[in-house]
Amino acid sequence: MNSLHNKAAIAGIGCTEFSKASGRSELSLASEAVVAAVTDAGLAPSEIDGLVSYTLDPTDEIEVARSVGAGDLTFFSKVNYGGGAAVGVVHQAVMAVATGQANNVVVYRAMNGRSGQRNGQGVSGQIVTSDLVHWSWYQVYGMLTPGSWIAMIANKYMNKYGVTAEDLGRVAISQRNYAVTNPRAFGYQKPLTMEDYLASKMIASPLRLYDFCQESDGGCALLITSAERAIDLKQKPAVIRGITQASTQGQEQMTSFYRNELSTLPEMELAAKRVYAQSGLQASDIDAACLYDAFTSEVVMQLESFGFCGPGEAKDFIKEGGLDIDGRLPNNTHGGLLSEAYIHGLNNIAEAVRLIRGESTNQPKSIEHVLVSSGVGVPTGAMILGQS
Repeated sequence: MNSLHNKAAIAGIGCTEFSKASGRSELSLASEAVVAAVTDAGLAPSEIDGLVSYTLDPTDEIEVARSVGAGDLTFFSKVNYGGGAAVGVVHQAVMAVATGQANNVVVYRAMNGRSGQRNGQGVSGQIVTSDLVHWSWYQVYGMLTPGSWIAMIANKYMNKYGVTAEDLGRVAISQRNYAVTNPRAFGYQKPLTMEDYLASKMIASPLRLYDFCQESDGGCALLITSAERAIDLKQKPAVIRGITQASTQGQEQMTSFYRNELSTLPEMELAAKRVYAQSGLQASDIDAACLYDAFTSEVVMQLESFGFCGPGEAKDFIKEGGLDIDGRLPNNTHGGLLSEAYIHGLNNIAEAVRLIRGESTNQPKSIEHVLVSSGVGVPTGAMILGQS
């Protein structure tokens, strides 16, 4: 379990502008983010010898390599499952570095997620296509979008534990409060009140407008190298204490409705068990988090999956300010996918690196370890970053 412990580090981060209409190709966005990441680390693009992205990313690695002037590639890969791939791409890069397959691996995601193909449309209008026949046989009528799938799980959890709309609203407001001071964020200088939240449109009960992440155009990239080499580079490294992917029996892609229990996140519980074992840490050692937040309800449930509170106790943890800047677990201090941008979770990892460096626009005190998760309802992952 400890074979990847402290073997690699994130030494560079790069992000484009986040917008609703980039007016650019995904290749252009990817190239800008990749160059920014290697420049941030103090390297040249010619030193890149590995590239990893998402299967959903339309830009092939060789296109990016040629565009940015990368060197010879000795490792390239893609990871499936959208948001579930955010930690997965880093996982691939870490394994490549730890086994000597490559020295400087850049992971990237670039998308026109608002002006182009919108992930929020789900499978609506495509239900009979051959690659989506999976849904056509058993899906409840009208449940064709990610929001409707997550809403079903949220309803079950909320009814079991007495979670209210205000409890979800506190997650949205906490993260918007961070975004208000983050110039990169959609929510920059746009405060959100509980009155605003409760008055917003119901999209898929119990989820309102502000329970949903953004639909964004933009790109993000990370440079992963060995922990030993990272010490000599330009930036303070974020050392990867532990990293894992996780999928459990009976899982479907965001629609695991036929399990015996719907009020827990078994994939996250498996990821938590593995990442804590690999890192030698536990929940009490984590100072801040960037929990995957495509929907507010996912943040609530993950607090229990990762052991920050017991079953049904997350609502009280949040009500007591646990996610806020001076709380027990400052979470998504950039605004997250809810209020910064939705770059399939990779921008959350970039923020985790900033927290380790001490460079967040909302930097809490005394940050030693940051937990990151990716994807909820899909094969997922978790990673813990620490100081060098």
